[in-house]
Amino acid sequence: MDFYLLIAGLVCILSIIGGKFFNRIGVPGLLVFLGLGLLFGSDGLFRIPFENYGIMEKISTIALMFIMFYGGFGTNWKTARPVIFPSTLLATAGVVITALLTGVFAHWVLRCSLLEGLLLGAVVSSTDAASVFAILRQKQLNLSGGLAPILEIESGSNDPFAYLLTVVLLGIMGDSSGTSVPMVLFLQIFLGCLAGGSIGFLASFLMRRVRLSENGMQYLFVAAVVLLSYVLPVLGGGNGFLSVYITGIFMGNQKLPHKGELVHFFDGITGMMQLMLFFLLGLLAEPSRLPGILLAALLIALFLTFVSRPAAVFALTAPFSFSIREKIFLSMAGLRGAASIVFAIYVVIGDVSTKNDIFHIVFCIALLSVGIQGSILPWAARKLKLMDEEQDVNKTFSDYQQETGVTLLEIRVDEKSPWAEKTLKEIIFPPGMLAVMVRRGKTTMIPHGDTILHPDDLLVLSCLSYADTSDVKLQEVEIGEHHKWNGKKLRDLKLPRRQLVVMVERKGEYLIPDGNTEIMKRDVLVLCESRGLEKAEVEGTA
Repeated sequence: MDFYLLIAGLVCILSIIGGKFFNRIGVPGLLVFLGLGLLFGSDGLFRIPFENYGIMEKISTIALMFIMFYGGFGTNWKTARPVIFPSTLLATAGVVITALLTGVFAHWVLRCSLLEGLLLGAVVSSTDAASVFAILRQKQLNLSGGLAPILEIESGSNDPFAYLLTVVLLGIMGDSSGTSVPMVLFLQIFLGCLAGGSIGFLASFLMRRVRLSENGMQYLFVAAVVLLSYVLPVLGGGNGFLSVYITGIFMGNQKLPHKGELVHFFDGITGMMQLMLFFLLGLLAEPSRLPGILLAALLIALFLTFVSRPAAVFALTAPFSFSIREKIFLSMAGLRGAASIVFAIYVVIGDVSTKNDIFHIVFCIALLSVGIQGSILPWAARKLKLMDEEQDVNKTFSDYQQETGVTLLEIRVDEKSPWAEKTLKEIIFPPGMLAVMVRRGKTTMIPHGDTILHPDDLLVLSCLSYADTSDVKLQEVEIGEHHKWNGKKLRDLKLPRRQLVVMVERKGEYLIPDGNTEIMKRDVLVLCESRGLEKAEVEGTA
């Protein structure tokens, strides 16, 4: 027992150090855990025996439940809604096209039966949510044209369809007597959608009606919801992963109490699940088997990257106004990862006979995809000129400005501030905002209406946190060195109608801007947009 605790400690330390190093050189951090699994596995330096595919199937299923739930829970529906149709097409028909083309090619390369080739194609047909989410967030890929929401929705929702194809093909290859493929498809989709929507609605209703915040009970409640949303449809022959994802989308886009805390909690849980899953998959693999299947896996990976994935993307995005550069990037972003390897485990423990070592072929494909594609994805986004500094990839996730509570703001009063040398009662603050403290040098005072603000005062304001409504939207814009607003005054900006710059964050301080405020590098502008907001006068309010 002590030996395994020592190993666990070493893995954590090495993963942190290795993750920092590899992130600097552009290699996804998740790959470090996969490599550590290989290092500690039966063919590695420490030779830890781990060959129980049955146990691994149970562990990986639980991990995928939480990863897929958070994929739905963390998706901002308002941001995703404009691209829902191309995303859904890629997540459904795109999976089918990719599986068919890759399956036929695998049948030819591996010289196996067509069904076995199609089975391998189904296993690798989905993009990996963990890898895509990690790269988009860690590398801060602020993509233009709604590409980030497309990738997030597709990668979060296509795993259930890849799993569906895998289950159907396993049924056909196994003892399928008395099994109706159309009925299996119907039950998988219908029960998965029905259970996901029903459980998501009921869970949201209960969380709004019952106080669960004491002693962290809300975390336990949502974890139980995740488990139930998977198990209940599976008992009736439905798709548990589809149900979990729909439950996550439904709950993630409801106004729930303490939602911000839930987001941060499950962000940590799913992050831990991803790292554990990649490490255990590496531990399960046997590197000594990889040289024998490396050439075949490389050919299939190349075909998947440059033929089947682009064919699906170009065909399904044809009705939409995507540029060639955007289609190329969407094709390159089809990363294969842990989900494909987990589906390969289902093949190993399934009651089917295969000619080839599908698990290690898929493992090698995923390794090549995450290692090579994942590393060049940020470079490709910049080379294709798809980066937009006015976008923020984090806004795609539903944890951005969703909580209503009290926030404290610190605002430094400078000589040019319209508040300088005025009393608090002369300043018109927005509704719900109250001055609660003034720091002047080393002196801290509780202000009143006759308190005069002097230059260099630090004013502390109490206000309600922003709550998302249909009329008001807040957006942060970070000013980079080459941003078109860098060095300009607010009065010179050509902002859309009904949009105002309401605050500027500069070096950790918050400024109330006017038309003469000059925008500087590394400033963060807070833009307010409202349907009822008339176009402001340029002077003094731009």
